[in-house]
Amino acid sequence: MQWENGLRQLDRQECLRFLTLVPIGRIVYTHEALPAVLPVNFSLDQDHAVVLRTSALSRMAHAVDGAVVAFEADSFDEAAQSGWSVIVIGRATLVTDRGEQERLRAVGLRSWVDVAEDAFIRIAPELVAGRLLKGHPHGGDERGRASLADVP
Repeated sequence: MQWENGLRQLDRQECLRFLTLVPIGRIVYTHEALPAVLPVNFSLDQDHAVVLRTSALSRMAHAVDGAVVAFEADSFDEAAQSGWSVIVIGRATLVTDRGEQERLRAVGLRSWVDVAEDAFIRIAPELVAGRLLKGHPHGGDERGRASLADVP
């Protein structure tokens, strides 16, 4: 693949490899006819599906079952001005088979909050795309760096 303006498109295999490098991504779905985005921990399953573990009572779990969703994960190095971003688009389904739920529990994917009843959501990777960013040779933009103390 070729670099253009510091960006290079990633092929599907590269995208899937990059997804194994980070534990957090974002799911984008529709909730009550509006876009919703949530950070989630995730894992890739044997068939390269994105798998999330959440509360069975969560609004997100019910909103995404059977729906087409987007999932995005990335990693950036601000100092080097480089990084990558991968997007997976596909149909999300709640995993209802008890045997499959036990197998996914054994993989070690855990919810970050304690839940009384968990649910696994699988996103089939129908479209997988990504970009790799190479740092600019002359440094970053000229905007000043704000700190949290500067926020009103």
